[in-house]
Amino acid sequence: MCGIVGYIGKSAAPSILINGLRRLEYRGYDSAGLAIVEDGKIIVAKAPGKVVSLSDRARDTWPTERFSQVSYGIAHTRWATHGPPTEVNAHPHLDQSGDIALVHNGIIENYRSLRARLEAKGHLFLSETDTEVLSHLIGDRYDGNLFQAVCDALHQVEGTFGIAVISVKEPGKIITARRGSPIVLGIGEGETIIASDAAAILTHTQRVIYLDDNDIAIVTADSIEIRDLHNVPVNREVAELDFDSSAAEKGGFAHFMLKEIHEQPESLRNAIRGRLDFNLGSSVLSGMGTSPRDLAEINRVVLVGCGTSLHSGLIGEYAFEDLADTHAEVQQAAEFRYRNPIISRSDLVIAISQSGETADTLAAVREANQKGAFVMGLCNVVGSTIARETGRGIYLHAGPEISVASTKAFTCQVTVLLMMALKMGRSRRFSRQEGMDFARQIEAIPALVEQVILQNDHIAAVAERYAKNEHAFFIGRGPLYPVALEGALKLKEISYIHAEGYHAAELKHGPIALLENGTLVIALANDIPGKDKTLGNVEECKARGARILGIITAGDHEAAEIMDDVIEIPACHPLVATIPTAVALQLLAYHIANIRGCEIDQPRNLAKSVTVE
Repeated sequence: MCGIVGYIGKSAAPSILINGLRRLEYRGYDSAGLAIVEDGKIIVAKAPGKVVSLSDRARDTWPTERFSQVSYGIAHTRWATHGPPTEVNAHPHLDQSGDIALVHNGIIENYRSLRARLEAKGHLFLSETDTEVLSHLIGDRYDGNLFQAVCDALHQVEGTFGIAVISVKEPGKIITARRGSPIVLGIGEGETIIASDAAAILTHTQRVIYLDDNDIAIVTADSIEIRDLHNVPVNREVAELDFDSSAAEKGGFAHFMLKEIHEQPESLRNAIRGRLDFNLGSSVLSGMGTSPRDLAEINRVVLVGCGTSLHSGLIGEYAFEDLADTHAEVQQAAEFRYRNPIISRSDLVIAISQSGETADTLAAVREANQKGAFVMGLCNVVGSTIARETGRGIYLHAGPEISVASTKAFTCQVTVLLMMALKMGRSRRFSRQEGMDFARQIEAIPALVEQVILQNDHIAAVAERYAKNEHAFFIGRGPLYPVALEGALKLKEISYIHAEGYHAAELKHGPIALLENGTLVIALANDIPGKDKTLGNVEECKARGARILGIITAGDHEAAEIMDDVIEIPACHPLVATIPTAVALQLLAYHIANIRGCEIDQPRNLAKSVTVE
């Protein structure tokens, strides 16, 4: 959510800031702005809408001959939380004097009381945002030391923040800090780039430093000094980014989402590579940091996540119970910390987050650690907060995911969870031969997904027949039930069609009342245990006039006969079948959204990384 870019160096800052914001557009936003220091004054350009509007506004503000003379500044894309997406509410915000500018990701929870206190001292506020309160608070504390003023202000705020601050009184310096909202610093040659996401840094450098919570950094073109909020120096390691800027390009595809769907066979190979031991019938996941004895002593697996990650966790629940003979449950991360969960030291808590920065999931990690659980992270972004705070877990190696709607991260999450369940199963009751057989099933996943992607044109033709529907129901049983939830989520995210996912057995318990002539029902009727009952549910839907699109196992003529349309999935293990089935639904959602003319990569109101609760 939101995006921060800061630059200080030897190049034209406005161009670098705007290009950095463009690389963060996928995160979701509704307005943008930037601020630079010129001739002893802070000059701000803002615009509601897309970064292109800000670019036009900036070029009006800084004619071409002045554009290259500005060497540092800060910029922001805003996802509205306090106040609508207007120019006055866009970041950066200034303090009362106009000498300090601030960009901010996160939420200041006590901004109302702070604002009232500042208004009593004569401060005048222009916006409805919580962020403007923070800029005024820093200005109010400023006595010649910007670093100390930021520290003093942050001691008074409650909530989350990733910030970058500049002042006309201390040129050549940017102050940046974080708590609960990511900040990464890119180290270049005579330049430093500040960003909320490494995507904005890739074109400049591969060398980065990730700030930890309550870090505050003094950044110049040639130096980075990191302290905590009590002004105590801290050391943070320099890391190397493991992908390049080409990964953030569309590569000839119409949308990032379509590109990322097609990247899944390779992403899955990367997730699997070197992690299967066919001799032992197990998996090699050194990041878990566990011995067979450790795994044998785990009594319960708790999977926490939000959205798509929650759905992958639901599939993991089936896998841990079926393969590892272990009680497993899934909890919505936002509820985990507030419901006082019963957690013991024999519990394994797996935090699932593509970005590794999801605020609710991070809070769940901290609560699980507090209660003494064995905690692991399942993340895609190397160096992310959840990865660092868990200290153990598995990276997905899915590569950068730009589209807001998650595709390859989801299938890699499920694949890694299957490997984790296999490893745990081999430490318990799963035999060597069973392990070897299932390892071969996992190894085949990329090829299975390739067979689904080859049906792209067929799925596009099917989408054409259903793109005008305004309601859709997804039904499935067993491990395909979470896939029904994920399929419905994908469709509603990018096409704005009202879509619901249900366990097929739940239809008769209420939802069937909504069926009428022409209602679209997408039935996940793969050849797995419970298929016959799902087909019975399909017949019930047809009797009420619904149109049925069946996702079925290739060659299943019995299932095909009762469907209006079918998409075929290669035969495979029921747990493995979740992955090619999900890919088919991703393609279906994509083509329906494309036919409807929707903005696929940046759906309205959504953000890629949800870093506020």
